[in-house]
Amino acid sequence: MSEARRKAGDLARESIAAGDPVGWFEKLYVQAEGDPGAISWADLTPNPNVVDWLDREQVNGAGCRALEIGCGLGDDAEELARRGFDVTAFDVSKTAIDWCRRRFPGSPVEYVVADLMNPPNDWARAFDFVLESYTLQVLPAGVREAAIRRVARFVAPGGSLLVVARGREPGDPPGTMPWPLTRDELGGFVRAGLEELDCEDFLDDETPPVRRFRAVYHRR
Repeated sequence: MSEARRKAGDLARESIAAGDPVGWFEKLYVQAEGDPGAISWADLTPNPNVVDWLDREQVNGAGCRALEIGCGLGDDAEELARRGFDVTAFDVSKTAIDWCRRRFPGSPVEYVVADLMNPPNDWARAFDFVLESYTLQVLPAGVREAAIRRVARFVAPGGSLLVVARGREPGDPPGTMPWPLTRDELGGFVRAGLEELDCEDFLDDETPPVRRFRAVYHRR
């Protein structure tokens, strides 16, 4: 385990034990002091598991609104903007959002400080495309179902949601953060009113390979 991941895990445990499942994100970004190497998920490049899907589906976002959940340092949001989407990207960490704005001055992306568990009311059913990549897997199981309902609520009629997360079998131990999701947990999106169009179960190109789910949902 890398030092950056160990640090994130320690902060997450402390914050969750104190009854605040998301407060540790701001602490982590503040303590990084501008060093992306201190953020275990900050690769400073778009997520290849997202890019591969966008390429395969030949996604063109012209004329469409997109929302990214937990945007971190902004690479996936910028990729969506590059493909023509009108992008809003949010993170609960103000420091992360300020970092995005410094990294991408003049970006067309609207970077917003917001809490997934208490989002702006006018985001409900407002986005043609929603991207949730690796955020649910860093939320504890106790809040994940509620978080899934909130993510689903952002999808506009006729819109789509792409979810990328670590995956596991129901009987497998969840291990340490990031906690893999089960297929039943992903089923929360269907229970929240979306239709599942596809769910890929694959090993990625990391060393060692990591099991991932990549699922697509639609609102009629």
